[in-house]
Amino acid sequence: MTSMQKCLGLVGVVTISATAAFADAHADRSDWPSSFTVATASQGGTYFAYGSGWANLVADELGLSGGGEVTGGPMQNMALVHAGDAQFGMTTMGPAAESLQGTNPIAPGLMMTSSCAMFPMYQTPFSVTALSSSGITSIADIPDGARIGFGPAGSTSDTYFPRMMEELGVNFERRNGGWSDLGGQLQDGLLDVIAFAAGVPVPAVSQLEVQTDVNIIEFTEEEQATIMEAFPVSEFMIAADTYTTLEADARSVSMWNFAITNCDLPASFVEAVVDVVMSDNERMVNIHRAARSTLPENWDKNQVLMWHPGAAKWFMENAGAEIPDDMIYKSDM
Repeated sequence: MTSMQKCLGLVGVVTISATAAFADAHADRSDWPSSFTVATASQGGTYFAYGSGWANLVADELGLSGGGEVTGGPMQNMALVHAGDAQFGMTTMGPAAESLQGTNPIAPGLMMTSSCAMFPMYQTPFSVTALSSSGITSIADIPDGARIGFGPAGSTSDTYFPRMMEELGVNFERRNGGWSDLGGQLQDGLLDVIAFAAGVPVPAVSQLEVQTDVNIIEFTEEEQATIMEAFPVSEFMIAADTYTTLEADARSVSMWNFAITNCDLPASFVEAVVDVVMSDNERMVNIHRAARSTLPENWDKNQVLMWHPGAAKWFMENAGAEIPDDMIYKSDM
């Protein structure tokens, strides 16, 4: 066990007999690993709920031991998967690009080219939440020196949201922590604002809504345009039915998330995992509503990572994907 693995908690490990269909379809497993982990993020965030869910689904369908692993989020996931300390993980496109360029703060200078794209997940909206009692109803309302929780250190939220706030002229004290912990701190008055970058609904926000009154703060059109010009994000609307607090769609920006895999895993294994996740969207939506975007046609949202050959094969055969040969990983061995 590596030192990095010792620092992480392994959760949700299950071993269940394979269904007959998958046992027959993938009979030759001679080079498959006997177990796997999915690097997720902190508890209370969407990555943890979504990642642990599909890990258990894959373990169930393929008859393997597997589960979700608590991590620091996308930056650390890129490092874990690149090193082979986790077979699978999840990342957003911004941290993925930085990791390939060698600017991942987990290992500066290391180009993490052994992390490959596996399947599209969903868009991560950037959203702001405050207690209704704070009187904060807009970005402009955030007071100078506000204590803002940006999620776990090194997460997508922590990497980009402070820069976005600075771009919008907000003066703040930066705080980090798991989403559940930050939600508790907001409720206890230890934070003024939480700046979430996570698939919606964010479990921590849903929990806050049950316990207290909150304001989910949208960007103005001008703020949205400013952020889109400065960062690798796109326009997004958080649907009104996402949270009970929302009375109308909320203007936001978002960044695409992809599941990743170690590039050297067997092609038949990765293809089987992709098949489990992508062949039945209803099962994925039952895990988390953000999976409504976990659809085969969204394969083209990856313009950053090399594709694992097993994943590329599945999308080309089942989704009509036209993946250039130079975007498919080829082992040097």
